[in-house]
Amino acid sequence: MSQLSERPENPAVGVSMPHESAHLHVTGAALYTDDLVHRTKDVLHAYPVQVMKAHGRITALRTEPALAVPGVVRVLTGADVPGVNDAGMKHDEPLFPDEVMFHGHAVAWVLGETLEAARLGAAAVEVELDELPSIVTLRDAIEAGSFHGARPMMETGDVDAGFADSAHVFTGEFQFSEQEHFYLETHAALAHVDEAGQMFVQSSTQHPSETQEIVAHVLGLHSHEVTVQCLRMGGGFGGKEMQPHGFAAVAALGAKLTGRPVRLRLNRTQDLTMSGKRHGFHATWRIGFDADGRIQALDATLTADGGWSLDLSEPVVARALCHIDNTYWIPNARVAGRIAKTNKVSNTAFRGFGGPQGMLVIEDIMGRCAPLLGLDPMELRERNFYRPGQGQTTPYGQPVTRPERISAVWRQVKENAGIADRRREIAAFNAAHPHTKRALAITGLKFGISFNLTAFNQGGALVLIYKDGSVLINHGGTEMGQGLHTKMLQVAATSLGIPLHKVRLAPTRTDKVPNTSATAASAGADLNGAAVKNACEQLRERLLQVAATQLGANASDVRIVQGVARALGSDKELAWDDLVRTAYLQRVQLSAAGFYRTEGLHWDAKTFRGSPFKYFAHGAAATEVEVDGFTGAYRIRRVDIVHDVGDSLSPMIDIGQVEGGFVQGAGWLTLEDMRWDTGDGPNRGRLLTQAASTYKLPSFSEMPEEFHVTLLENATEEGAVYGSKAVGEPPLMLAFSVREALRQAAAAFGPDGVSVELASPATPEAVYWAIEAARGGGEGGEAPAHATALSNA
Repeated sequence: MSQLSERPENPAVGVSMPHESAHLHVTGAALYTDDLVHRTKDVLHAYPVQVMKAHGRITALRTEPALAVPGVVRVLTGADVPGVNDAGMKHDEPLFPDEVMFHGHAVAWVLGETLEAARLGAAAVEVELDELPSIVTLRDAIEAGSFHGARPMMETGDVDAGFADSAHVFTGEFQFSEQEHFYLETHAALAHVDEAGQMFVQSSTQHPSETQEIVAHVLGLHSHEVTVQCLRMGGGFGGKEMQPHGFAAVAALGAKLTGRPVRLRLNRTQDLTMSGKRHGFHATWRIGFDADGRIQALDATLTADGGWSLDLSEPVVARALCHIDNTYWIPNARVAGRIAKTNKVSNTAFRGFGGPQGMLVIEDIMGRCAPLLGLDPMELRERNFYRPGQGQTTPYGQPVTRPERISAVWRQVKENAGIADRRREIAAFNAAHPHTKRALAITGLKFGISFNLTAFNQGGALVLIYKDGSVLINHGGTEMGQGLHTKMLQVAATSLGIPLHKVRLAPTRTDKVPNTSATAASAGADLNGAAVKNACEQLRERLLQVAATQLGANASDVRIVQGVARALGSDKELAWDDLVRTAYLQRVQLSAAGFYRTEGLHWDAKTFRGSPFKYFAHGAAATEVEVDGFTGAYRIRRVDIVHDVGDSLSPMIDIGQVEGGFVQGAGWLTLEDMRWDTGDGPNRGRLLTQAASTYKLPSFSEMPEEFHVTLLENATEEGAVYGSKAVGEPPLMLAFSVREALRQAAAAFGPDGVSVELASPATPEAVYWAIEAARGGGEGGEAPAHATALSNA
């Protein structure tokens, strides 16, 4: 086992413990960015001037009426920018645009003594617009040929020969919706300038270093003149990876121009109408199976709705292509990706980052094709799993290491859920209930862990030991409620061999750890944990030398366990606090900068070949649903999950992540129906679901009545910090089992062998139309809005 994976005696990792801020969360004492306003003197409030048209060129922008409003201090426009007027990394997102690109686009910001003064000032700004044609829907963009960014192509094998060898060939089309992040804390920033002209920005950001970079280039400063801190976020889910930068830059610009602190916080409607979502996708596909139901060839085109600018759309599409195989070996594949340019908000990262979209396409194909092949969907999936000892690679050329994990979690979830007995019970129930049907579906997942961009796979940390033996750790990761800081405390305590109460964690700041990667791609614990461990090991090695001298032993024979240093074969011991004090007196350095880079990664974006992932995370979920045949309403009766997190760093945290990810995935696939005004009236392009009253989120009433989560045991991941695996994103894809169970329940209302198309999200309305189609033998009823008939070519 590698040094990175090996666990010492009595480790703090692997112990179930509450989130390090849990008591602060539940008591309301936890501070978020906007809470700091009340601790800051003379704060100005920023409010956006939004233009409620989908597309148009600004012909006049009159700010004078706003300045006449009592309490308005300044109106920020593009003319005020001393540096680069752009909020994106692709230089295609003007911070103050002269062309409105989506309904609700902010073209200026008003600073007021109060939020109400700023709001009234924003309402007084006069904007004249030369309206231009707009593209609102993904289908319209495809028809108009409106695309931007890279158009990757992933190919393996001989696709034409694969189809020629196929006994069954099917074609289809599938479109599925965006998803709103709906974090509890909306976008927020608080900026002020110190006496030396240094800019300090508190930001609710998953990527402080990139926020620092954008703020610096907007202000015309160097990065060392800007410090960004993130205390914590009230949720992020990817929505705060790229999109906070512009808001932080507006606050910073206001602070620079006025000399006063500036606070910017979006209200919920502004956040919904101004920030990007999970990319909706459109897919066309053709798939071939042999006589036994094994995939022979796949030819597909995936089109993502990127919105008005590129943001992270290119890597999102790349990851979608890299995950279209999911757990299935596809020997011959040709998959194209492209990004549609629409007049909507710029879509961005969201938990899974394109992986869920790619995997949903293949799971939808399997669910639709299984009845046409005369196979149970569970059996069809099992027949196509990656197999050990076959030397199988993904369509982009990466060997699938540990493919036995795919079958291991699948077998265990079947056993835990009592699948065989319950399927008999469901068959009996369905036979006795003509108007209510139940179904049980299992789906698995294989999700690659690492950033697609190899350079991002690095992490840093700074660990300080004080004379009294207390330890302070800084690392580059941000805390958004996912428990990263909890794990880092456990990693530090384990690495140093001391009790947890000796360790404290400082807020994430760019002047402590530079050039950090975003806390994203599920890599937060892998990268920052290894960096913290590296820093702690440097310190421990120095302290072992001191302890060896004090104990009269060789350093290699000294162990520090539970805060006590002992030499092997000796009764002598030295307490941690005494050891640290002695080291200080001997002028031993008690601080260390740690660093980690993920080894073994290589990726060629042009040829779309390589090994972009350190390892794969696996999981399987069995979901049982009950559906009402009159209304399409349904409930989730039971969920059983087995998930592979390697050797968990913090089991309670990981189980919470699995539960939360599953529920968020179920929301995307069943409830969260995002609607836009696609008419030609004055509100064209307006987001219609711009509040919790119209955008339905999962709540307690949608939770499974029985919910069982098991972490795979004896699952050490070699080459990862203390043998653990990432857990942030993969569990979201376990929710495919909900959608597949709904498909099978709808099919149960029709004759055997009916193939059911199901819109996504599978709302009760969509399920009802699927039931109607099933009752008509797969041809009757009204087809879902985003599906087309499956044809056997």
